Amino acid sequence: MAHAITGQASDGDFDRVLVIDFGAQYAQLIARRVREARVFSEIVPRDITADEIAAKGPIGIILSGGPASVYAEDAYGLDEGIVDLGIPILGICYGHQVLAQTLGGTVSATGTSEFGAAALTVSDSEGLLSGQPVDQQVWMSHNDAVSEPPPGFVVTASTPEAPVAAMENSDRKIYGVQYHPEVKHSVHGQAVLEHFLWQVCAARTTWTHAGIIEQSVDAIRASVGEGVAICGLSGGVDSSVAAAIVHKAIGDQLVCVFVDHGLMRKGEGQQVEDTFRDHFKMNLIHVKAENRFLNALAGVTDPEEKRKIIGETFIRVFEEVADGIEGAHYLVQGTLYPDVIESGTKDAAKIKSHHNVGGLPDDMQFELIEPLRDLFKDEVRAVGEEIGLPEEIVWRQPFPGPGLAVRIIGDITNERLDILREADAIVLDEIHKAGLYRDIWQAFGVLPAIKSVGVQGDVRTYAYPLILRAVTSDDAMTADWARLPYELLASISSRVINEVPGINRVAYDISSKPPATIEWE
Repeated sequence: MAHAITGQASDGDFDRVLVIDFGAQYAQLIARRVREARVFSEIVPRDITADEIAAKGPIGIILSGGPASVYAEDAYGLDEGIVDLGIPILGICYGHQVLAQTLGGTVSATGTSEFGAAALTVSDSEGLLSGQPVDQQVWMSHNDAVSEPPPGFVVTASTPEAPVAAMENSDRKIYGVQYHPEVKHSVHGQAVLEHFLWQVCAARTTWTHAGIIEQSVDAIRASVGEGVAICGLSGGVDSSVAAAIVHKAIGDQLVCVFVDHGLMRKGEGQQVEDTFRDHFKMNLIHVKAENRFLNALAGVTDPEEKRKIIGETFIRVFEEVADGIEGAHYLVQGTLYPDVIESGTKDAAKIKSHHNVGGLPDDMQFELIEPLRDLFKDEVRAVGEEIGLPEEIVWRQPFPGPGLAVRIIGDITNERLDILREADAIVLDEIHKAGLYRDIWQAFGVLPAIKSVGVQGDVRTYAYPLILRAVTSDDAMTADWARLPYELLASISSRVINEVPGINRVAYDISSKPPATIEWE
């Protein structure tokens, strides 16, 4: 498979800070906080070597927290050559302890843990903690603590249970904090990150929405030349923003292909036609391939197999369309950074294959154009607004590329698709009426292929349940179940049961991510 054209930080256009992930629950949050300071960040695995880091050319390195003890038999270590690269380093929590141990300090099992809010006392505010108050609240999550700093390091802050809550060697530009500055409960935490980025690393604050668009447009225009790009357009936020960026770069050399795989929500196909062909005047080819996809999925119940079948079938359809278009060697996708992480890379274990990442066939002939591959969802929305897309597209709730195939748990049939479409339309209608659409990251129905007994009109029924899922999130990497009003839940349940034949009960999923995922498959 050809490499992806991103036009962003992966092509070296922005200063880069690497976040080495030691298994922290907050690694993605660190990366996002760095980006909020208008500096590009990239998450890399804990076993990265000094040579691999040097090849990436970062201006700074942040070591994340992690669940282990530095004294555990299988403790995560750090390539000692990394501290000799001369690149500024900030260690957070476990990363702070790893730095201390690597450089000759002492990490001790104190017997007393700190979890949650803690009172920090700043003893030296001339360096990383410059200008910060002596007494402040921070957020802790640790068992061990640094009891003696490495030679050449100055202790700059402490808490009752962490005598070395912050340390630094300004000559070597190496810093460590036991607390979590990326968590907003650390009142002055963002100031710590910004001082490290702006003062210590001298980072350029060019990771802006306008800058992302400009760099992407230039890279795409240079790569495509006189060629033609095919865009797999679903009408969702990601593919729409990707299409808008590529259209800005190459105009009519972009051909959008909307593949109606029969797994869309109610009325979605016509909405895509109206928006992109009529409103944006883009070249749009509408391929109606419902039978092809459903035949390929017949009898398939494993979610990973579903995604791979859908991913490959999409590509085959795009290839067939491209065969009739001279010079169509490029495929535009709305792949996001969380898609790459969750699909399993060297940076992270696989959670699920996304149809546009892990589901792509190895023999695909297209050169990929993925202008959003480095972005989190909130950044995509901001870029969409910057480039001029209407609010109803930019703020549309996420919808998976495999569509309803991963919201039907079990075999996919026309009957189940029709039932779920009608129920899902009611869910979204009631969410809109309640004025909560923008407050909720995603709200949708899930149809498990099981049936239960019910009573409707004094008659026994044996029908499907609908699982209602609604979550709040910033970037889909973590999510919490939405506390919907009881009246809204009652209204959704009443309408679904009364208006959708084949459903006789509604249940509400109150799981967070982790341990659950947002989608059921």
